[in-house]
Amino acid sequence: MREEKLNGSNIAIVAIGRSQVDFHLSLAHSKEYDEVWGINCMGAITKCDKVFMLDPISRFLDTEDAGTQTGIMRKWLPKTTTPIYSCELDERAPSVVEYPLYEVINDAKCAYLNNTVAFAIAYAFYQRVGQINLFGVDFSYKGNVHFAEQGRACCEYWIAKCNDIGISVGVAPQSSLLDTDLPLNEKLYGYHRLDDPIVIDIDKNHNFTPMTASEFDKKQYEKNLKNITEIRTVLDTPPEAKRY
Repeated sequence: MREEKLNGSNIAIVAIGRSQVDFHLSLAHSKEYDEVWGINCMGAITKCDKVFMLDPISRFLDTEDAGTQTGIMRKWLPKTTTPIYSCELDERAPSVVEYPLYEVINDAKCAYLNNTVAFAIAYAFYQRVGQINLFGVDFSYKGNVHFAEQGRACCEYWIAKCNDIGISVGVAPQSSLLDTDLPLNEKLYGYHRLDDPIVIDIDKNHNFTPMTASEFDKKQYEKNLKNITEIRTVLDTPPEAKRY
């Protein structure tokens, strides 16, 4: 089930966390993606090429277990033509296709998949895309901290697997995934306690250079950029996903 057009492609995966706003702002700043993959009800909210919804359709159509997503999904599922990757087919949602579970886990030699976003990242791994941009993948659920941490760990694991085979992964600036929303001078544990913390500068060629925060500030100042200790608002710059 490999799609030749996806090999080396630039993909946006958009979930419903708060940092989804960075995706919509990126479009407003003329960013383009070869395909946009929505998670769950994001498919009903924005134009997507694929949707990943690993819960069975019956969860949305026959129960109230999906909470506030239930209403919008009941209206959208029966009529959409967008391919929806799920765990089983359901004639009430004609565009549902079965997720290629066996192919994906055998290719990756891994079956650690405990949330829908992880399945989408794993599918990108399987298709050997060139770049993944993650938006709305925040895992900041106050009501279920255990699930939030499980889901975040699983996604970060698959991001590492993607990096290992040369797939570039970016995370929305406002997301807590991979500690992206932390200031640079707080990212390296221990070093963040120094009077002049160590930070990592990543250039456009993906080279990593350790330097002190004061050195980094000077470099940024010389580029006419803001000091790293200032908080970036969503309107400061086009919200391009940060690379890892």
